[in-house]
Amino acid sequence: MFDVTVAPAQAPLDAEPAREPRAYEALVREIGEDGACEVRDVFWSETRARLQLFRTLSLAQHHARIAREAHSLKSAAGTFGYVRLAALALRLEKTAEGLDEAEFSALLDLMDAADAAARAQEPQV
Repeated sequence: MFDVTVAPAQAPLDAEPAREPRAYEALVREIGEDGACEVRDVFWSETRARLQLFRTLSLAQHHARIAREAHSLKSAAGTFGYVRLAALALRLEKTAEGLDEAEFSALLDLMDAADAAARAQEPQV
């Protein structure tokens, strides 16, 4: 007979929490509140710029750069506990070469929404 391996079903990315607060708390323990706040501000600034950059790059011509930028975003988002944004960035990193323009645009829309959701969950200081 046939041996078939079935990959486990992936949970929808919108089921991921937008923000895991314990990640930021761990960062505060490591570098202090002021340092963590400064680093997070830089993250938000760079994330906004990176999401805008994705919209200006041609997928066909720049898929390697898009994958590198997505990798950087994934790592940074994970550091701060932005789980959904990190998962979407990972998806872009792994699939950039094979996406068509419509899929790329849809993924960027999801990333923008994940960014907005994570920001909305930030405590108001």
